[in-house]
Amino acid sequence: MTRYLLVCLIAAALGLHAAPATASNDNDIVATDILTAVVPLTGLAVAYFTDDTEGEKQWLRNTVVNQVLTSALRLGFNETRLGKRPNGHDYGFPSGHVAFVLSGATFLGERYGWKWGAPAYLASAYVAYVRVDDDHHHWRDVIASGALAYGVALLTVTPENATHLAPIIGPDFIGLRWQRSF
Repeated sequence: MTRYLLVCLIAAALGLHAAPATASNDNDIVATDILTAVVPLTGLAVAYFTDDTEGEKQWLRNTVVNQVLTSALRLGFNETRLGKRPNGHDYGFPSGHVAFVLSGATFLGERYGWKWGAPAYLASAYVAYVRVDDDHHHWRDVIASGALAYGVALLTVTPENATHLAPIIGPDFIGLRWQRSF
């Protein structure tokens, strides 16, 4: 019951985030706002519906660390020239949309493999392109937020079925150690 409540609360919070975009007439902006919520929620949904409790924890850790770092950087750079967007608004560096959508895409790719990751990365690339094309961000903003989100996910997410191969050198032997987690 608590997992269901958590999913509902997160979906409601992300829905509130995307709600102001529906007032816009620009279909690309609406689509990117929806994708910004859908991609990370897909990661949570996959973890939840496959009963991957560790995946849920990693999703939450990845999302929280990513958003805290992105918000801190946006506040820190706002009073500099990096903080100005091409359309003149504040809080341009780094892009919050791209950081959030790419954190979900990297979670899906790292935790569940390329079959989940590839479509999520394509959606993230579309979000980044539209944010730049519609003068909401510079390329540096989306590249920096993408690098941040990718790096955070690499530090906080492990593959669901990790395989490790390592050389072992001992006093009397040389060999390979193969380990797979299930």
